[in-house]
Amino acid sequence: MAFGKLWVIAYRDLGRNRRRTVLTMIAVALGLAILILMSGFIGGVMDGSLRESIRLQTGHVQLRADSYEIEKMSLQWADLIDDSSALVAQAETMSAVQDATPVLWASGILSTIQETSGVQVTGIMPDGQFHQPIREGMVAGQYLTPDARGEILISKRLADIMDIGVGQRVSLAVGNDEGQPEEGVFTVRGLFYTGIAGYDERTVFMPLSQAQAFTGAGDRASAIVIMLHNPDDAAAVAAALQSPGITALTWEDMNAVLRQLAQTGMSFYYLMYGIVILVVAVIIANTLLMAVFERVREIGILAALGMKRRQIMGMFLLESASLALVGIVFGILLGSAAVAYLARVGIYIGEDVSAIASNIPITATMYTEFVPGDMVALSIAMLVVIVLASMYPAWFAARLQPVKALHSN
Repeated sequence: MAFGKLWVIAYRDLGRNRRRTVLTMIAVALGLAILILMSGFIGGVMDGSLRESIRLQTGHVQLRADSYEIEKMSLQWADLIDDSSALVAQAETMSAVQDATPVLWASGILSTIQETSGVQVTGIMPDGQFHQPIREGMVAGQYLTPDARGEILISKRLADIMDIGVGQRVSLAVGNDEGQPEEGVFTVRGLFYTGIAGYDERTVFMPLSQAQAFTGAGDRASAIVIMLHNPDDAAAVAAALQSPGITALTWEDMNAVLRQLAQTGMSFYYLMYGIVILVVAVIIANTLLMAVFERVREIGILAALGMKRRQIMGMFLLESASLALVGIVFGILLGSAAVAYLARVGIYIGEDVSAIASNIPITATMYTEFVPGDMVALSIAMLVVIVLASMYPAWFAARLQPVKALHSN
């Protein structure tokens, strides 16, 4: 029997019970739409976190002294970069480099009469391109100037937590290069907001020269942060700037934990994907099995008229593939619409929730984004699993004996 005739029979069979057919297609569409939305949500959160980490913390490439450990934020001279200006000048001669700027990091304690909070003190060159997000995020007061003295920037979130206003004087203590505490009184020059609550509530900025004098670091820096025009050039730039005593790290190196966390989390989501696909496949298989029991006499007649078992089996597989394909098309449309909507509107989780993941830069509003590769892979997986699940009802129908089938009630 020609494929066209099998398709006509399969199409007519699907139209016999339109309500069941439509509901089955809806189940496929909703299942795939949920998977596409989950994929878009995961992609948006993970890629967004990585972008924010690069934008605010790591840059695309960092140059550090071989012995420097970011976790300790050491201020020992042996752990700091001695001639940062030369390295900055060398980096800026490279066409792939957009900006290179030295930074100095130190652990500190910010205090008022009522409140105390542990912070990361960051000495910066205020006009550096890497700090553009801070300049753009100013919500009160004024941004730092390179020659400012006795002034700091804190976030609006930290200011609200500690009840600090612009112009207020606060106490800031750090450990100097000898491990001894240094304390000073500073004026809050301005408040910034980046949208990353965990970052905002623990970061304090001051001019690099002031940070160097305050911590006793001399003219040294913790790192040179480099931003590139194209992130794909990070490995080449790092290799070119690597030198004795200096370690060059790419954004992939510095965000290895975040990337590993994303891969670990994906294992859980793959399990969820599998469960949803299997549930939809079971629905399709159940639909076809019910159709087989309803059409036993018809199958017996077709077999008696000469239809071969493989043709009967192919007829039911065509039905399942048709249900799957139509459902998949509508699932792609529905899932894409949901992803597009949430990519624009987002899902607000609140700053308090986003601040819980202090080591992962998550915004208070999470956005989805399209992951075309996942969309295609999920659609193909849905189709394949549904067809495989339909093999049993199709095989069951093909194995029916014509004589018994004809005498079935």
